[in-house]
Amino acid sequence: MARQSHMHGPIPSYSPQKNPMQADPNAAPPALDDETLAFAARVFQYARMGHAEELAELFGQGLPANLRNDKGDSLLMLAAYNGQAAATRVILEAGGDPELANDRGQTPLAGAAFKGEAEIVRLLLEHGAQVDGAGDGTRTALMVAAMFDRTEIVDLLLAHGADPAKRDAAGMSAADMARQMGAQNTPAQLERAQGGSQAG
Repeated sequence: MARQSHMHGPIPSYSPQKNPMQADPNAAPPALDDETLAFAARVFQYARMGHAEELAELFGQGLPANLRNDKGDSLLMLAAYNGQAAATRVILEAGGDPELANDRGQTPLAGAAFKGEAEIVRLLLEHGAQVDGAGDGTRTALMVAAMFDRTEIVDLLLAHGADPAKRDAAGMSAADMARQMGAQNTPAQLERAQGGSQAG
């Protein structure tokens, strides 16, 4: 008998024959019936809502950790963006790829930086996220954190080796972007960091 989840109804069982989303982004999409679509929606909701225990059980049944929804958001992206640290850890430990960007080129690290989720930024870095990785886009997590005046995240990324001098395709640095967005604290924070690295 299926165990009850924190959400409504029993935890669904995963069957490899009913993979709701292809782990391989280049594979042809499967034909999805209503039951499979409902299963997929529930799994992605587990990631958003932080239902780590339910996700761990499904991974134990063979659910791929790098499933993505119709916007290219992976389970890891949804958990990280929504501040779900326990679910983020479970997905990472099941093999979730911290560099898997969504259809807009955003990585889980950039999503967590945007939301100001320091604990999740640490988790992602500990599990191999590239501190200056930009996914398919051009903005690093440091640039995103700077734009939204996330001083704690900026400090954390700099401590892990983020390059404050790195520029996007338009030639703008994190400090340039922060100034353009009207951030109050991060422009000076980054200028100090860049000055210190040049002095060193």
